[in-house]
Amino acid sequence: MRGSIPGDRKSRITRAILRWYRKNGRALPWRNKRDPYRVIVSEVMLQQTQVSRVNVKYPIFLRRFPTLKSLAHAKTSNVIRAWRGMGYNSRALRLQQLARAVLDQHGGRMPREIDRLRALPGVGPYTSHAVACFAFHEQVPVVDTNVFRVFSRLFPKLLEKASTPQERVKGAWEIGARMLPRGLAFEWNQALMDLGASICTAASPRCERCPVNRHCGSAFAVKRRARSKAKSEPARDGVPNRVYRGRVVEALRNLDANRSIPFPTLGRMLKPNFSRRDKAWLTKLLTDLERDGLIATRSSRTAIQISMPES
Repeated sequence: MRGSIPGDRKSRITRAILRWYRKNGRALPWRNKRDPYRVIVSEVMLQQTQVSRVNVKYPIFLRRFPTLKSLAHAKTSNVIRAWRGMGYNSRALRLQQLARAVLDQHGGRMPREIDRLRALPGVGPYTSHAVACFAFHEQVPVVDTNVFRVFSRLFPKLLEKASTPQERVKGAWEIGARMLPRGLAFEWNQALMDLGASICTAASPRCERCPVNRHCGSAFAVKRRARSKAKSEPARDGVPNRVYRGRVVEALRNLDANRSIPFPTLGRMLKPNFSRRDKAWLTKLLTDLERDGLIATRSSRTAIQISMPES
């Protein structure tokens, strides 16, 4: 990334954003205790779920699995059941796999080094930096979608020459490192996230209320955009397969332990007009779910039986 950020501009921006955050920052339960386990739970939950829903589900999940050890030792079926209402159930599996890896490889203590965090199941650049900063006070940048948007608008000239999306992301991380105020990484990174979530939003930025609109290279120039059309995805009769996947897991959640659902019954539960032409589609759907570890199947004399995994 070419270009620089003058020191006086940096200091004005950081002071203004931190001052705004101290008055307007969101009161979120996972910010109260910098426990590595609680931080990783919140980060995995927030990956594809709205903050308002995580606010409700986070304390419930922690009551069920209060420690990393309790999560690692739990039956997978119970973890999936506890994930009810969160969506994208594979995240529950990745979270448990991570807990088991920390228990097996690190004696139950979450590593604080970014490279060791990156080696854990399902942990990428963002999550590793978030845990290092929010749990261990490491002075590192944390760039999520909201922070990337803030930097893209504050410093458009620093990123405009990037030829690929990957280069733009890399450039945003470099900006994050340059802008980091000494000793204030925890507060600063949270402030940027809150600014992007509440003021510098994707579709309707509120530039008139932004604490750094005087220093922003895009202030009042970002047009409000219409909601983009949903991307096409595999579907059956107009319903996305991801919705059917969620319905399968939800049907199994409602079963008593050690119970299963026969293939034909499950088909009719998903689609009242289920017919022979749907058999290959449902078989593929279940094969993918079993590959992902979200269900288990077994053959009986009458039909394939589908149940929750127990490992």
